[in-house]
Amino acid sequence: QVQLVESGGGLVQPGGSLRLSCAASGSISSIDAMGWYRQAPGKQRELVARLTSGGSTHYGDSVKGRFTISRDNAKNTVFLQMNSLKPQDTAVYYCNALLEAYGDSRLRNYWGQGTQVTVSS
Repeated sequence: QVQLVESGGGLVQPGGSLRLSCAASGSISSIDAMGWYRQAPGKQRELVARLTSGGSTHYGDSVKGRFTISRDNAKNTVFLQMNSLKPQDTAVYYCNALLEAYGDSRLRNYWGQGTQVTVSS
């Protein structure tokens, strides 16, 4: 069984910073990519940032230049450093991993439970 556990959300003022963490654990054979998505009330879930095992990064247009994704491969953990936060960054942030579990024969998407980020004065 595979679990993704997020931490680091909270309330921050506009212009502030937060760092999210997500640790993948369980019967993991290999991880192809890890990343973050977010969903604001009444909106669709959207890509925030994604990091592949090969080191390629992909960012949503609205966060480029402000957010940075990184990963600790040894700990199967991905981080999201969020700077210059804006009220429109308010959302539930979900960790995602595309990975192969032991006993499985294919890559599958796994999701964390989500962590709330609120940007408000």
